[in-house]
Parts: sequence; structure tokens; C-alpha cells
Amino acid sequence: MDPFEGETAAVSVEYEPRSVKDILVEMKDTAELLIDLSYSAVLHRNDDLAREVLRLEERMDVLELQARMSLMMAVRNPDDAEQLAPVLGIVAAAGDISDAAGDIAKIILEEVGLPEAMRAALPEATETLVRGVVSPDSAFADRTLMDIDLESETGVRVIALRRGNEWLLNPGPNTTVASDDVALLRGPDTSIESVYETLTGTPYESPAVDVPDIDDLERAVDTIVHMKNLSELAVDLAYSSVLFDSEALAEEVRNLEVEVDAMESRFEAWTLRAAADADDPVVLRGLIQLGNSTEVISDAAADISEGVLRDLDVHPVVQMAVEESDEIITRVPVERESTLDGATVISGVPDTDSTMSVIAIRRPDEGWLLVGDSDTTVQAGDVLISKGTRTAAAAFDDLSQA
Repeated sequence: MDPFEGETAAVSVEYEPRSVKDILVEMKDTAELLIDLSYSAVLHRNDDLAREVLRLEERMDVLELQARMSLMMAVRNPDDAEQLAPVLGIVAAAGDISDAAGDIAKIILEEVGLPEAMRAALPEATETLVRGVVSPDSAFADRTLMDIDLESETGVRVIALRRGNEWLLNPGPNTTVASDDVALLRGPDTSIESVYETLTGTPYESPAVDVPDIDDLERAVDTIVHMKNLSELAVDLAYSSVLFDSEALAEEVRNLEVEVDAMESRFEAWTLRAAADADDPVVLRGLIQLGNSTEVISDAAADISEGVLRDLDVHPVVQMAVEESDEIITRVPVERESTLDGATVISGVPDTDSTMSVIAIRRPDEGWLLVGDSDTTVQAGDVLISKGTRTAAAAFDDLSQA
């Protein structure tokens, strides 16, 4: 069977007077979802998830063309060209992320080969993400997300819905779940099975997990998982550096890109060593492709923030996107004897009077620490990457100072 059977044909694209800001927001949301979906497809060996990646990749191609058309229409003088050049870089980088995600999905669809060790490693790196089609008999059908109250009841979130060829990214409380919608769910393993069965009317089959029995292969898999996490963080920080015109965040993106490059070299060495002990070295081809695609995502993040590092003025269209943002990402260095020095971070939340959530820490002697379910203690000299409201961010910065 053709792995791409059932995919929609390429659509024609014509200029339409659509806000560049709205296109950029949709491209950002699409890029982030593509990263999630592509790695989940690898984890679960799930052809359906991989096909959703290709559908989203096609949508990104349309968005990229629409963005370029709108930007060309907006250029009236050299000053406009100078301000819009970084925006074109953002558009191109989002396209690169989309292409890389598509290449990851094709590892599954084209049966390139991937060691079973990936199943044992990736659950530590991501929440469970599943795809299900809403059954007409489902208790969720024809109800709003507010009415279902799924997240507070189960911890499972509806991160996107596809209705035919239309994508609903980041659905809100007033979004109605309709019969035959394709729903993308993310949440804890303990709840995902029951939610999936209620949604689709069929049992959820969790993937089997095999423990790697080759040391070098285990190191390679652990490294690719860490590369994935760092690249995903880099994309998040890169968009934030542009939206908030923050050279400090852009520098952190550059730091992450350098570290991912170094990790890729180690990853390739361990993969080659593992080939000598593997029963079938051919299955490592997909792992190599996964490493290459992950490094492309990291490079794309650096491209997104390049304009900030080159001190190019942020175009007003980006400033408008900033004004609509309810949540921001900040970079805070921790000073010795400040309130944050010695604070414990549990599941991302520091034990201080703050509502900011710490998503990553860069520690001078240890490099990057990704803060998820693990607990850690903040130290003087740490650089905290945190997410929250503008008001909370200002107060958090005060806590970092002695």
C-alpha cells in the first residue's frame, strides 16, 4: 500500500488580504504541533499520526506562500524592506521546521527503519499524544470543551482538531467537538486510555516497550531525545525573542543551537559504534535521519532569532502580535542571596510567591536542565527560562535579584 494513500492533492494558492500577524501566529502554532506530532508518530509507530504530520506540512506550505505574498504587498520603501527581512526569515524557518517534521514522519510511512529502543526512551521526553476520530455515539460529540471539562477532570487536553481539511489549533473552551472530527489529545498515561475510548468508542492500545540491549545504542537514543527537547525549547525561545525583541533570549537560542550541534556529533559516533553490534544495522537508518532532522529544527530556531541578534528593527506587525500575547517567556539570571537562590522547583513551579513556571535552566557547569516532572533546586548563577503573564514576569525578575 502506498504510504501516502488518501493524502489530499496540492491546492492552488491565490493572494488574499489576510493579516500577516494572523498568518505568523498560525505558522508558529503549526510548527510547534508538527514537532509534537512527528516525534509521537515515531514513538508509537503510528501511521495515522504520521499522515496528520504530512497534512499539516501541506497546510504550512500554503501559509508560507500566503505570508510571502502579503509581505511583498507590504513593501513600499527601503525601510519597509529592512523591517520585513527578519519576518521573511521567520517564514522560511517555519517552513524548514515543517519539512524536518515531514522527514521524521516519513521514517514511519516509508519504513526507513528505527530501533525498538526508541519506544523505551521517548516516553520520558514527551507526554502521551494520541489521535482519535470522534464517534457519533461519543459522550463528547456535539459538546463544547467547557461543557466536557476534560482537562480539569482527567488532565488530558485537546490540543488540535481537524474537521475535513480545516485545522482548529489551540481550541478554546467554546470550541465544539463534532462527530467525525480528528482529535489530537495529550495527557498522562493513566487517563489517556479511558478518554480515548470515550472519544472513539474503541480501546486504546499502548505501544510495547523494549529495553535497549546495546550500550552505545542506548546512549545514541538518549542523546537524540535530549536533542529533541533542546531543539523544541530553542524554537519556543526563538519566537519569543522576536516577538519581544529580546537579544538575551536570542543569545540563548544560539547557545542551544551550538549545544545541539555538538550533541549531534556524539550521537553519530554512538550510532556508528552501535551498528557493529546490531543484528541488523539497516534499522539504524531511521535513527540517523531523526538526528539530522532534529538538527535542522535547531538551525531553524537560530534563523528565526537572527534578526534580533543583528539588531534589525522589529516590524510593527510583530509588535501587534506581541500585544495580543497573554503569555510570555522570560530569561532571568539568578543572583546570589536572592529569593530564587536555593528555591525548589517542583514540576516547573518554584516554591516562591510567583505564578511563573520554569521550563528550563541553563547552569554554567552542567549546561541545560529541562524542567518537567523532575524536581530541582535553583542555584546562584543559573539562568531560568520561564513562562507566565507579564505581571508575573516582572515580579519574578525582582525575586532573582539580591
